[in-house]
Amino acid sequence: MSTVRLGEALPLAALRDVYERPARLTLSAEALARIDRGANAIEAIVARGETVYGVNTGFGLLASTSIAREDLEALQRNLVLSHACGVGPLLSDAVVRLVLVLKAASLARGASGVRRETVLALQRLVEAEVYPCIPSKGSVGASGDLAPLAHLAALLIGVGEARFNGAVVPAVAALQEAGLKPLTLGPKEGLALLNGTQVSTALALAGLFEIEKVFAAGVVAGAMSTDALKGSDTPFDARIHALRGQPGQIAVAAALRGLMEGSAIRESHRAPGADDKVQDPYSFRCQPQVMGAVLDLLRACARTLEIEAFGVTDNPLVLEDGAVLSGGNFHAEPVAFAADQLAMALCEIGNISERRTAILVDPKMSGLPAFLVKESGLNSGFMIAQVTAAALVAENRMLAHPASIDTVPTSANQEDHVSMATHGARRLLDMAENAASVVAIELLAATQGLDFRHPLTSSRPLEDAAQEIRALVGRYERDRYFAPDIAAITAHVRGGALRKYVPGLLA
Repeated sequence: MSTVRLGEALPLAALRDVYERPARLTLSAEALARIDRGANAIEAIVARGETVYGVNTGFGLLASTSIAREDLEALQRNLVLSHACGVGPLLSDAVVRLVLVLKAASLARGASGVRRETVLALQRLVEAEVYPCIPSKGSVGASGDLAPLAHLAALLIGVGEARFNGAVVPAVAALQEAGLKPLTLGPKEGLALLNGTQVSTALALAGLFEIEKVFAAGVVAGAMSTDALKGSDTPFDARIHALRGQPGQIAVAAALRGLMEGSAIRESHRAPGADDKVQDPYSFRCQPQVMGAVLDLLRACARTLEIEAFGVTDNPLVLEDGAVLSGGNFHAEPVAFAADQLAMALCEIGNISERRTAILVDPKMSGLPAFLVKESGLNSGFMIAQVTAAALVAENRMLAHPASIDTVPTSANQEDHVSMATHGARRLLDMAENAASVVAIELLAATQGLDFRHPLTSSRPLEDAAQEIRALVGRYERDRYFAPDIAAITAHVRGGALRKYVPGLLA
């Protein structure tokens, strides 16, 4: 179980841990003091009868409507109930856990005006592994993730459903499992819970973490394919990449050199005249340039999302001096841009992988048996596996259409420009699964290609990786039911098992 200190910056490694396993949250005395200061500021505003948006006014276009003090509790409850309009499949427990932690972390900054018991209730839900049922669709990424976060807030007031131990249970019963009773929301608390980019950010982080595993497997697969092709490692020479200077490119080239170092297959065709090929196809030769650009992009997006994870993104905000300012931190444009870039990165991981598989199955290009099977003709081998990879990369290209360039005015044109970050981030999980299958097909093809090069062997790391594949899927001697093979290696990729072969590439 990972431990997260609320009120402090959330490093990417801690966020990854929250995504992958249950978490424990801690609140320092300083964080509790900040929370209390913000809540006291809101209480003072109400006591003075001062009009402040979201505290004692309506919302959105109705912001000019003043709300009587005796109706403030109903105002916040009504906000939650009316905004819980989500539709579609529920978000996974892993994503919801991230959402809860991000929301608690944001509120713990003390700038949202909520009481400490509200933050402690979120803490308790996380630690009891009680996850609100949050439909995945219904947010446009401004003013925050209103609909999905309303489903989170609804659980706190005893409305809706939650998952506990894998079962869906009514909200009040779920709260009891966490040792909680339904909250009565104080002034601004409903708005603070609903406003914010936590769902978009959690989905983008989940996408990033899945992409990291696919990326690592793609680098390993690329090295295996290069050796199976009897390709050259000269394009990975450090001097080439130093002259360009792109850091991701330099790092990927170094990883590829390390993966291929000591390969007897490579040594067999290194001498002049041992190979009549002048240059390998781009999908082999330009791996550092393509995957290096992907790596640079992953690192940049990771930094954006790491910052956003600790951000205060509701509205209005309560400052240390008690001032309450209305702004627009709930607009998820940074997350939308990051999600669009991650989608492009996924496309390129899959595109270059599929091309290498296509080369390996082509006897004219690879020098290997047609479709990587003996007695081709009688056997079709990897023919349709490559078609599946082609279908998946085409689907990912369609899914990669930028979400951030779209906007639809909402709330009677008060919220007239929105980010569309939520579905831009949500699609990353489907795209990552597609790309994982594409890379899995390449890993199967490359392992089969290496088998055909025996008795020559590859490098120690690549032989070890190939043995992992063979421990899950036997050699393809003749046509057999192929889908389980792809599923097994896709699971291997998605489990992150191949990250250990490229330890320096990802944080």
